[in-house]
Amino acid sequence: MQAKYISYQETNAFSSAVLDYISGKEQLSAFYKYTPDFEGFAKAIANRSFKGNRSTLTSILQKQYSGIKPSALVTKNINLLADDRTFTITTGHQLNIFTGPLYFIYKIITAINLAKELKQQFPQYNFVPVYWMATEDHDFEEINHVKIEDRMLTWNKKAAGATGRLSTKDITEVLIAYKGYLGISENGLHLSEMVEHAYTHHDQLSDATRELVDGLFGKYGLVCVDADEHELKKQFAAVMEADITGQHSFQHISASNAALEEKGYKTQVNPREINFFYMTDQLRERIVEEDQVYKVMHTDLSFTEAELQEEIRNFPERFSPNVVMRPVYQEIILPNLAYIGGGAELTYWLQLKANFDYYNIDFPVLLLRNSALLIDKRSEVRMQILGINHTNLFKDPLTLKNDWIKAHVTLQLSLDDEERAIRAVFDQIKLNAYKIDKTLSQSADAAKTRALKLIANLEKKMLRAEKRKHDTSLTQIDNLKEKLFPTGVLQERVLNIAPMYVLYGDDFINSLILNFKPLDHQFTVLFATS
Repeated sequence: MQAKYISYQETNAFSSAVLDYISGKEQLSAFYKYTPDFEGFAKAIANRSFKGNRSTLTSILQKQYSGIKPSALVTKNINLLADDRTFTITTGHQLNIFTGPLYFIYKIITAINLAKELKQQFPQYNFVPVYWMATEDHDFEEINHVKIEDRMLTWNKKAAGATGRLSTKDITEVLIAYKGYLGISENGLHLSEMVEHAYTHHDQLSDATRELVDGLFGKYGLVCVDADEHELKKQFAAVMEADITGQHSFQHISASNAALEEKGYKTQVNPREINFFYMTDQLRERIVEEDQVYKVMHTDLSFTEAELQEEIRNFPERFSPNVVMRPVYQEIILPNLAYIGGGAELTYWLQLKANFDYYNIDFPVLLLRNSALLIDKRSEVRMQILGINHTNLFKDPLTLKNDWIKAHVTLQLSLDDEERAIRAVFDQIKLNAYKIDKTLSQSADAAKTRALKLIANLEKKMLRAEKRKHDTSLTQIDNLKEKLFPTGVLQERVLNIAPMYVLYGDDFINSLILNFKPLDHQFTVLFATS
């Protein structure tokens, strides 16, 4: 595959907060600690003070990988985490069935490539790419489906509690449907075997996801971390207790949100007074405080402050952070240097720095994940015929079609010259009328406005008439946009890896590894060569 690059600004798909962050706008500098470049990483390495237990982390990962056969590089990277010179490069995502949308793949490859680039730049240190598995998330409806071209496959079941603990025993129906799409080609069969083994040889979704992700990325040394562990939560217990009883994250993040909104940015998450859930099998419910009693919503469970403190000390694994406290937990238990996320994730991380500062926890380098658009050979040929390049392809359909009409017709469709002439005529009329009667100048202005409106409407009619003459080409533009931007959004937010893997196999992932440049901050457009 061949790659071309465009700026994120040209895609018209990213928020002002993201664009200003990657551009280094000064007005955001208070909301992060390090710039996303080698200079920022050098400072992060020098300042990183990891307080977590490396031995515990390594032993837990070894236990979690005992159910599969990891590659030699994954085993090496797990062992390297015991070394004080080793740092993690982390991305995180929900446990979407069959990997979910393509951007999940892009997140992971960004982490892999960044770890590789940092090793080249700082050879005296080690950098391990990590996928943080969102095993404690309970939004089953967000992970139970996958879109393949124009078909949606859904895992139908009654689910409760953390998704990582869900049983995969009843996933057979959707698994068969997914394998049916993959077909009997060599590439399809290879992915089919990986998926089937992952989901039929493990009882829980977390373990199935780990095996599938390892099958796709284990050879690059990616380590999957499931933080739903008693020994890891023990390291977080002091912060849990302080935040639940003191509601510090609510105060600091609310203040940051107000500061960001004052600068014109839209925030992504809002903190609660208590940002933790109580979690057991089949249960993950919010904790609320009422009259100095801590209650678990939709249950009969409640604790006094003393009882809550004892519960945290004895069963820290029963307390699950929400979206604003999960990053704090991550940075406590991982020797992390960078977090890689999409636009929305990057924005909510900008909301969190004040809370990290309060708890004296190192804030990581924030990095926007690589994004990509894959253009198949047939679409590329269609683009060449229509005269559409990879940059103007990102325009909205109406603008793209209007531009195409103006570029491909020999007649003059713009009445700009006539508009200027009319303005000049009415300006002269206004001047003459003013000399006769000052009040007539208003009438002249009104007449000019009516005339210009008539000209604008006539120009629109001319453009519509020309469009009707080129209906076939304009329909092809619509079809091209729908194929490459399904439902009007970036391809990566909708499509699964399945069609790409069936067509290109491992070459698809290899091309992403080859062409993604994490620190260049550019959008990647990939052209299939076959």
